[in-house]
Amino acid sequence: MRRKVLPGLLAAALLIVTVWVFAGPASAQQSLRLQYRTSATGATADQVEPWFNLVNDGGSAVSLSGVKIRYYFKADTPAQQYRFACSWAVIGCAKVTGSFVGGASDRYLEVGFTSGSLAAGGQTGDLQLRFHRADWQTLNQSDDYSFGAGRTTYGDWTKVTVHHDGARVWGTPPQGGGDPTPTVTPTVTPTVPGGTGVVFDDFAYTSADDPAIAAHRWTVRTNSGGPGVPGATWPKENVTFPTIGTGNRALQLKAETDGTGAGTRQSEFLHQRKFLEGTYAARVKFSDAPVSGPDGDNIVQTFFTITPLAADLDPDYSEQDFEYLPNGGWGAQGPIMYATTWETYRNEPWLAVNVHHEVTASYNGWHDLVLQVSGGVVKYYIDGALFAEHGGIYYPETVQSVNFNLWFISGGLVGSSAQRGYVQQVDWFYHSKNEVVAPAEVLNRVSTYRTTSTPWVDTVPNP
Repeated sequence: MRRKVLPGLLAAALLIVTVWVFAGPASAQQSLRLQYRTSATGATADQVEPWFNLVNDGGSAVSLSGVKIRYYFKADTPAQQYRFACSWAVIGCAKVTGSFVGGASDRYLEVGFTSGSLAAGGQTGDLQLRFHRADWQTLNQSDDYSFGAGRTTYGDWTKVTVHHDGARVWGTPPQGGGDPTPTVTPTVTPTVPGGTGVVFDDFAYTSADDPAIAAHRWTVRTNSGGPGVPGATWPKENVTFPTIGTGNRALQLKAETDGTGAGTRQSEFLHQRKFLEGTYAARVKFSDAPVSGPDGDNIVQTFFTITPLAADLDPDYSEQDFEYLPNGGWGAQGPIMYATTWETYRNEPWLAVNVHHEVTASYNGWHDLVLQVSGGVVKYYIDGALFAEHGGIYYPETVQSVNFNLWFISGGLVGSSAQRGYVQQVDWFYHSKNEVVAPAEVLNRVSTYRTTSTPWVDTVPNP
């Protein structure tokens, strides 16, 4: 729910203690060959930037899922953690993974692939990779075994090793370094048939003062602060529950402005933090035009999950957004729909670490939004169709809240003092913990709740 710039700069670090043993030279029957260059040539740098091009000199195709590339380096301190990112890749960064393996000093970055095939005589093309200290302090790469300060153009480089189906087929590791075998502990919760809890809300509340709202662990926001126009307020009365065409009540958010900070009122409705993996869904009505007054403001209409940011570049932060901007914003022309998955960010100076997908088209009216978080992958669906898929470093790691928010982008108000207002409506919300639920099945379950006159269910354990 913030500015969409600089996607894909960080990744979650994986630090595994291993035993290093010496391994002899690779077999002469090599078919894979690694070319390397660096775009950060200094002895010290903000980030290590190893760029690779993997070449298949053999006579048959090689499945990339069985290939690992290892870049050897020395940790600045025994406890130091690092973050990996793929900046750009010809084959697509979504297919590239990175994790860190090693002990107190000697470590390596292991680069892998989720899918794809490298044809005989083919090459991957640019794999523009990077990693940095988790605290963003300057690092020393002058003593890193795989670093080549003078390698500013691609060329064969044997100080980076390549492994195929567990066997080293290219390069020589550092003496005494060898090829440790990591033991990885999965951090992804297995999908459970039927899930481990459900939240459903039909928003059958009478007003923002209905005591059932707090009893159901929702909050109507009234505190000041971002996002949005500086000085804006978040009054309780901007959240209402009108009856809509189906005969049901709906959550309605209102945002209004006269072009000034003091005259801008936004709205947000959020649930407690107890959500992580599973399926999230809501039926949301977006609007292309204000209900009153002049059009043109950069308004953001949202459904998202979020972990609060404890500090700049907090590694435990996460966020998954559906954001509709009917009049554009952040330098883009609207109407535009964003699906954005966040690793973290810093406010000043601004640094966003996210990945997003966007479609420039009108989404005016009712839409079924489904978010699936499972198995290291985040999938966004709109009206049953897959809209975006993100993973890697952007996969959430800590429990989140569920939010609906309507707000104006700072600096995005039209030059008018006339009062104008926008609304966003939400017909229902559904979540199944630790279960992947297909969009069509979500609608079936919601229909069952309504058929049985069940306005509220919550069997998801509190944290």
